[in-house]
Amino acid sequence: MKTICLSMAATLAAIAPLSAPAGEMVPYPEGYRDWTHAKSMVIQPGHPLESPFQGIHHIYVNDAAKKGLLNNSYGDGAVIVFDLLNYTEAEKSLREGSRKLIGVMHKDRSKYANTGGWGFEAFAGDSSSERIVDDGGAGCFGCHQQVDSLDYVFTKFRE
Repeated sequence: MKTICLSMAATLAAIAPLSAPAGEMVPYPEGYRDWTHAKSMVIQPGHPLESPFQGIHHIYVNDAAKKGLLNNSYGDGAVIVFDLLNYTEAEKSLREGSRKLIGVMHKDRSKYANTGGWGFEAFAGDSSSERIVDDGGAGCFGCHQQVDSLDYVFTKFRE
């Protein structure tokens, strides 16, 4: 699984505008910063997913995904967003920098049947249209299969 995750990381590292197959495109999560903030984390140098995921991650969930976080079962319409930002270190603090990407998981069992019912996408920087995922989410799903018992979701509410 680690090889698949690292392979996807290498793909995302290019941050190139690519398109998912027609009819399977995950929509941009308009207004996601008004959703529930589930948690934040920082990936630092030396982490296996450092490239391209080094940075500050803020995880947001819509109401449907919030319900799923409570019981590890997500209904269609659940959306999870990770907002990945560069950071700078100054005065013994990490400060948000420019946005690297917005990662999206969108639950729709019929539309994304080949990837556990989840559609996966990443949008480059501040763009709502420049897509990064070019394999229909297969690379993302390969990594998320590690948590199949949690409906393929790594995120949990901050404890």
